[in-house]
Amino acid sequence: MLNILVLVKLVPDTVEELEIAPDGRSLDPASVRLILSERDEHALEQGLLLKERYGGTLTVIALDVPEVDDVLFTALAKGADRAVKITGMEPGPSTWTAAGLAARTLAAAPGLLPADLILTGVQAIDDLDGQAGPILARLLELPYVGITCRVEVDPGARSAVVVREYVGGVTGTFEVSLPVVLGVQSAEKPPRYVPVAKVRAAMKSQRLESVPAPGESGAMRVEILQLMKPEATGRAVMLDGAPEEVAAQLCDLLAARGLL
Repeated sequence: MLNILVLVKLVPDTVEELEIAPDGRSLDPASVRLILSERDEHALEQGLLLKERYGGTLTVIALDVPEVDDVLFTALAKGADRAVKITGMEPGPSTWTAAGLAARTLAAAPGLLPADLILTGVQAIDDLDGQAGPILARLLELPYVGITCRVEVDPGARSAVVVREYVGGVTGTFEVSLPVVLGVQSAEKPPRYVPVAKVRAAMKSQRLESVPAPGESGAMRVEILQLMKPEATGRAVMLDGAPEEVAAQLCDLLAARGLL
């Protein structure tokens, strides 16, 4: 029986046209629709697979932001046992701040620790450094393995065998003692679909738990000085014609720029 925690994050939906707020340092809330980060969706799926395989409980935890209730109820509809949101923190926390809040919330909230596995997405579109998992593991004094794509657990031996992806299609296999923090790149299966009717049923029959943020983390913070939309500085030159004609045009362009 495993106690599995999955920390998830909501990110802006880049399908929408994002606009910069008048302060020039944040996104206009009216233009932002928040959705579950893709890698965190895989972390949730991996946690559900492990729960089904070995038994136990799965708790989903997220910071309290707009649309978080829908995401947490969807997780409950998929098979999570508990859904907890951390409330009362300042908007837009840095990676360090968010990891610090999560670590202290896990320690303070009843019934969350000790955990056997703590899963999170390896990175998000608004935080490509992938440091949330390592920072959380450091604060909890637990081992960390990132960019994982498969997990097997031996509950009796209190260990797990984790497959980690590397560049070029190379993978590495690691054995690690439990408890452990894992940064999930991809689950062993695609994230499952849950019908809207099942989510609505979860909203009626289950409840979300709220835990107040345990004060400021005091960790390193990143301050956004300015946001800017990309500006076009030039245009590509399209070369048309037969291969010989295109080659001649390319030579002429390179010669005109002093490159030949």
